[in-house]
Amino acid sequence: MIRPARALLSLTLTTLLSATATMAADKGAAVEGLSFQHGDWEVACDNTRTCRAAGYQSDDSDESLPVSVLLTRAGGAGTPVTGQVQLSEGWDEDLFKGFPARFPLTLRIDGRDLGSVTLAKDALTADLTAAQVKALQASLLRDSRIEFRARDKVWTLSGAGASAVLLKMDEAQGRVGTVGALYRRGKQDEAHVPPALPKPVIVSPPLAPAQPGDAAFAAKHGAAVRAALRGTVPAEDCEGVTETDEDHALEVIRLTKTQLLVSTQCWLAAYNAGVGYWIIADKPPYRPVLVTTDATDGDGGAIHSGQKGRGIGDCWSTESWAWDGRGFVHSESGGSGQCKGFAGGAWDMPTLVSEVRAGR
Repeated sequence: MIRPARALLSLTLTTLLSATATMAADKGAAVEGLSFQHGDWEVACDNTRTCRAAGYQSDDSDESLPVSVLLTRAGGAGTPVTGQVQLSEGWDEDLFKGFPARFPLTLRIDGRDLGSVTLAKDALTADLTAAQVKALQASLLRDSRIEFRARDKVWTLSGAGASAVLLKMDEAQGRVGTVGALYRRGKQDEAHVPPALPKPVIVSPPLAPAQPGDAAFAAKHGAAVRAALRGTVPAEDCEGVTETDEDHALEVIRLTKTQLLVSTQCWLAAYNAGVGYWIIADKPPYRPVLVTTDATDGDGGAIHSGQKGRGIGDCWSTESWAWDGRGFVHSESGGSGQCKGFAGGAWDMPTLVSEVRAGR
């Protein structure tokens, strides 16, 4: 069975708005990530209260060159906004032909020169100055023409959706009505702005050594294991719980003296694929616990998923789970931003972050 393309890019789904991804406002409380998109802008806030807002070129013209600006701000009172700019050749492989290895890129807002930053031809990303970031913030609150220029090329940054995104960022960080708000600024100080939170720590112990019989486990017990797995997921979500051909073979990794990690291919789409992972007991009844059916790789200590938003691979969604000795903890979640012509995606826009430490 070949499914239609599964586009799992959460940062491009406007249905993920604040109703299901709100940030807790009280100090010290655990918070959930937030992802919101409007027009050519989007914001992703993670569980440490760091928010990242990204804007891009408009798609209204076929002549628009790919450009993106990322504005990043940590949670807590008085934290600054930092900015980066990134260019892309998009679908024109000769766009930067003749450019030197390093070249200046000038920011112009409504015709005013705001200075230059230097880009490397093999990286095409640079930090903006504090003055440029400040000017950008102001320009995004009004109808402005924002351009980045290098030699005879012009990259035009769209402001469509920026106001809604900056307001969402202020709401997520508890800044609305304060002197530090980006959009809805007021006279309140930031004394009651919720603080930044540390990354949660996940201690991942080493896996148990393989035992005699592990190599032959799938061949010997595969039918019984698949029967147990069928109770955890609908068959249409994972072909591997019923199919037994080579493409759906069971892979086995030992986790502990009594537990195994089993995996099998679950689905195949036009440009994505998903592997299922389960924790099971090494003896019946296997008591399987599903981790995910959307993984792309795993080594026993960690499981990862990377799914394209569309076939050319200019936008991705990512998830990770880390083994903590008892189960797999969701450790990372996010995406790369909108599908705007940047190979591999423009930015890292997480909604969940953690620190995974090796245990003993």
